[in-house]
Amino acid sequence: MTTAPPVKIRFSQGTLLLEATPGQLIPVALDVVFDDRVKLYRAQAYKYARIIIALREHKIDFIDEARAYSQLELELHAGFAPRPHQQEAFRCWRVEAAGRAMIVMPTGSGKTYLAVMAINAIKRPALIVVPTIDLMQQWASSLEKFFRCKVGMLGGGSREIEHITVTTYDSAVIHMEFIGNRFGFVIFDECHHLPGPVNRTAASMCMAPYRLGLTATPDRDDGGNEIIEELIGPIAYQIHIDELEGSVLAPYVTRRLELALEPDEAAEYQLSRQIYTGFLRRNGITFNQKSDWARFIGLCARQPDGRKALDAYLAQRRIARAGRSKFNKVWELVCRHRGERIIIFTADNDTAYDMGRSFLMPVITHRTKAAERKEFLDNFRSGQYPVLITSKVLNEGVDVPEAGIGIIVSGSGSIREHVQRLGRILRAGEGKQAVLYELVSEGTSEVNVSERRREHRAYKNHFSWKRRF
Repeated sequence: MTTAPPVKIRFSQGTLLLEATPGQLIPVALDVVFDDRVKLYRAQAYKYARIIIALREHKIDFIDEARAYSQLELELHAGFAPRPHQQEAFRCWRVEAAGRAMIVMPTGSGKTYLAVMAINAIKRPALIVVPTIDLMQQWASSLEKFFRCKVGMLGGGSREIEHITVTTYDSAVIHMEFIGNRFGFVIFDECHHLPGPVNRTAASMCMAPYRLGLTATPDRDDGGNEIIEELIGPIAYQIHIDELEGSVLAPYVTRRLELALEPDEAAEYQLSRQIYTGFLRRNGITFNQKSDWARFIGLCARQPDGRKALDAYLAQRRIARAGRSKFNKVWELVCRHRGERIIIFTADNDTAYDMGRSFLMPVITHRTKAAERKEFLDNFRSGQYPVLITSKVLNEGVDVPEAGIGIIVSGSGSIREHVQRLGRILRAGEGKQAVLYELVSEGTSEVNVSERRREHRAYKNHFSWKRRF
């Protein structure tokens, strides 16, 4: 009887190639397919650990030519005693989930240091994947401080790959087919971005057996959580904003202010609203299905009254989002909180820029150049700029611990967006009392939108008052 040679495994363009007999691969039959082009079995790279463990358990000899990393010599500098919630999160990830899981912790609660603890414990080359260039630079700076070693950056013009490297999701997607076997540990920050059809390839082409997903807002309504669980692992630990308030996070209140439209705005809003909702009724559009928005846009392009309906929709939305009473209230709140660091959030760039011009305040949107954004954030942290206005780019991923006041001028109905904006002002500080104001145009669709996005436990016991102005 001839003994089959060992299974040979190698990495190829973001996948694994296995040279083996069908019988040897019975334990991993569901994870491999035969590629007739190369006459070898192929598997997605993220299944590397699953395949290795199965072969070992069934005592099937193999030669691992895929792995291009080894153990690291790491020493943690500038470390500090982790807080109880960080210790428990690390234990759940490392022990209960065997180093493949997602951790859900609020902004400002120490997710970065949890990742540092994990890198130090695993001692394998680590790749940290983040959504923005700003975050990439923040992570690299923090990791260099903790480990006192050169940290690579891949993205935003940088192409330095080190044993510890930080990259953006966009760059990871582009480069993972070449570097996916060079890291034994991969960390996905803001991992709720991962399920996108493009972003998920960054995880599927990476071999790293150890995986950590970090997010403050994990919930998705598109089935994305199943994708995260497959590519990273299940939620191993979760703690909420209200559970850390007053200790790890600053105490806070949220205040919703209902503001009346000016008479001319109210009249224009009602007229536009009637035209818009009438068009919806005539065409049976309820927005109960995801396809209804595309159907609305399609009908607006085809029907004789479609352009009028679209213009009416845009007009009523603009009035609700940016009525004159909101501008007046923003100025009143800025004056009331003079001396504190304030972030003003809008739903769109136009309102942000209009407000910036009106109040002579700096504005950050996706159009803001990287150097200018850095200057604005540095000046905000130093206090030279006490107020920043932004549309959506500061919803997540930017460390602004000095901010204590948030003013939401407008936003979507997304619970995630609302929680992220709250998280921007909750980093603890001596004597800090954070306040999040939400401005809502009375008698408009914003009232219902506000109710939807406040359906989160972070708001249940912190709703200070509701008043008409």
